[in-house]
Amino acid sequence: MLPQDKLDLILRRHEEISSRLTEAPAPAVFVALSRELATLDDVASAIRGHRAQTSEVEGLHAMLADSALDAEMRGLAEDELRAAQARLAELEQELKIALLPKDAADEKNAILEVRAGTGGDEAALFAGDLFRMYQRYAELKGWKVEILSASEGTAGGFKEIIAEIAGRGVFARLKFESGTHRVQRVPDTETQGRIHTSAATVAVLPQAEEVDVDINEADLKIDTMRAQGAGGQHVNKTESAIRITHIPTGTIIFVQDERSQHKNRARAMSLLRSRIYDAERQKLDAERAADRRSQVGSGDRSERIRTYNFPQGRLTDHRINLTLYKLEKIITGEALDEVIDALITHHQAEQLAASEGGQ
Repeated sequence: MLPQDKLDLILRRHEEISSRLTEAPAPAVFVALSRELATLDDVASAIRGHRAQTSEVEGLHAMLADSALDAEMRGLAEDELRAAQARLAELEQELKIALLPKDAADEKNAILEVRAGTGGDEAALFAGDLFRMYQRYAELKGWKVEILSASEGTAGGFKEIIAEIAGRGVFARLKFESGTHRVQRVPDTETQGRIHTSAATVAVLPQAEEVDVDINEADLKIDTMRAQGAGGQHVNKTESAIRITHIPTGTIIFVQDERSQHKNRARAMSLLRSRIYDAERQKLDAERAADRRSQVGSGDRSERIRTYNFPQGRLTDHRINLTLYKLEKIITGEALDEVIDALITHHQAEQLAASEGGQ
């Protein structure tokens, strides 16, 4: 049975926030209320839809209970009842999913980090392909991508690239991408036509705001230095590169891409906050579930989560045993939603099973 008292409270809160927003509250209050309303919109809609369908089913039952109903109308009502009950079961499942505890980071922007793993130049090329896949996917979603740091491979691609992806619900869509991605294909440099296997790691962190993480300036060691690599005369004359060490955690952030030391520092602090915030989230997750590593979205960067087999045009996600023969459309971002949707559905099914098992 669904908790009707809880559903009533959610609807009352949704109506209360909607009413307060029409009263033009202070900007900070407006932002906070808008965010809360956004988290309640889907569940409030699911509650109303479920209750409307419940009323329809009850109305059909009442109609069928009328002994004066003629045979033809009874037959039509029975058909309608079967369809209404099937739809009610679907809406009940949707409502249960909407009521699942939300990840507080789901609505945040994300920091995407892609690094070449084993495989030399081919791994760097693959890291570049992965980054472009996410970049194209973000464009299709209307999200904004800003590269924060990049180190190019000697033959192309990237040894490492870090970017901020901004938009509504970015982290919710990308959080299951963290892990080791493996590629099997014939590299351009391969003269014998042999298939090589290489890998790249992906890390997706929720972008933390200043209110999410309290960083004491006394805990930071900040070094400035000249940027290294391409950049012309300016690189050799200006100490614009920033390295920030967070002493309590040993986290080190190095940013040199901007000419402005101020901009590099701002980017480095943003990355540092996100790393610390993500580490705290993972620690809490581990405390909540001892079997966390067996779950989708464990965030274990060493876990091999996916294989991209180009000769067969096949993508396999090993966590949920999903295989799709549309690699070309996935690697361009067009069909990536099919993989992400399957991961989210699997995760929700695990959450439902856990919540129902605990009742």
